[in-house]
Amino acid sequence: MRRVEVFLYDERWPLKFEKEKKKLWSIFQSEVIEIYHIGSTSVPGQKAKPVIDVMPIVKDIEQVDQYNQQMRMINYEARGEYGIPGRRFFQKGGDQRTHHVHVFEQGDENVKRHLAFRDYLRSHPEARKEYGNVKQRLAIQFPFDMDAYIEGKSDLVSEVERKALEWYVYQSNYDHK
Repeated sequence: MRRVEVFLYDERWPLKFEKEKKKLWSIFQSEVIEIYHIGSTSVPGQKAKPVIDVMPIVKDIEQVDQYNQQMRMINYEARGEYGIPGRRFFQKGGDQRTHHVHVFEQGDENVKRHLAFRDYLRSHPEARKEYGNVKQRLAIQFPFDMDAYIEGKSDLVSEVERKALEWYVYQSNYDHK
């Protein structure tokens, strides 16, 4: 059974991302455009489950399925879209997850959503602290119920995501002036 555990930020998380990023570049090669570290482990100071979320952006999402065998060779399980149309999802570590890979095609709205959420938390300490505290409380309340943990934080995630997208659009417009 998978235990829900939230930890204080670990300085090794970015290093683990960089190590995995190199492996993914070697697999996807010319199909990949960029690879981002997303999720709570990408936000310095953020409490998180110790699972590194990686987001490769590719030219053509339909081509990603041909890499499933190579992903298996570095211990990833291919999960298809896994609830998000247009995504290819891979997980590593079984019940002791270490990495999630969320592959999207360039231009997919989910790319902006993930980057906005990450960058908003990086730039807004009060939101980062609130989100971390909610996750920690839910992990204690539901230590063996991942669905309840996810459901418990969904309203806050939606609220932060809405603010993050507004902020991100504003930042993008401001940066280009």
